[in-house]
Amino acid sequence: MQKIGGNIDAKLQQRTVTQNTIGEPIETWTDAITIHGWIDEQSGNKTNALSTWLADCTHVFVMDYVELPSGLKPENCRLICNGKRYEVLDIDNPMELNYQLEISLKYLGWQ
Repeated sequence: MQKIGGNIDAKLQQRTVTQNTIGEPIETWTDAITIHGWIDEQSGNKTNALSTWLADCTHVFVMDYVELPSGLKPENCRLICNGKRYEVLDIDNPMELNYQLEISLKYLGWQ
């Protein structure tokens, strides 16, 4: 079976939130895994979205399947690629074939 390969590395980061001494939230991002694949801009019609998160999807990162760290949830992740930050909207293993992963992203700006 031919592999997807890729031309770019990205870091999938996980967020943890703690509180300081007066109860304010402190957000910390740590690298969970470095991944290799392709990133592409989406060009869908935002008015014909299947769900709210799909309307916000600006990019997709496609890569060969790898086992992700346990406990990694899209709602607590972001992707850093070429100095740009992306919110992770969904991580899909199409048809559960363990062949590829597709990470739906929302562009947030430069790091």
